[in-house]
Amino acid sequence: QVHLVESGGGLVQAGGSLRLSCAASGRTFSNYAMGWFRQAPGKERVFVAAINWSGGSTYYADSVKGRFTISRDNAKNTVYLQMNSLKPEDTALYYCARNKNAQGGERVAGTYDYWGQGTQVTVSS
Repeated sequence: QVHLVESGGGLVQAGGSLRLSCAASGRTFSNYAMGWFRQAPGKERVFVAAINWSGGSTYYADSVKGRFTISRDNAKNTVYLQMNSLKPEDTALYYCARNKNAQGGERVAGTYDYWGQGTQVTVSS
């Protein structure tokens, strides 16, 4: 069983920054790509960013490209999402997830098999 625990969410003013972390249990973290998704109230869960097993390839939704950076530390079993220049429309519950494969780039939620409980990000205008 794999457990993913997100942290780092909070309330921030527009233009501010937050860094989300996702700590994973288990010894096979480095074998899998990871991703971040978000879900705003009343809306579907959508892809934000993904990273392959080594961290050498990253992928972003157009809405966050240039503002968000995904990274990972396989020695610490942790994936990060650095969020800069935050906008009110970034307000959502943010989830990390483990992909079923190593290569990454997957934007479809169904390709991820383990999910965290989410961390709330609220951006005030």
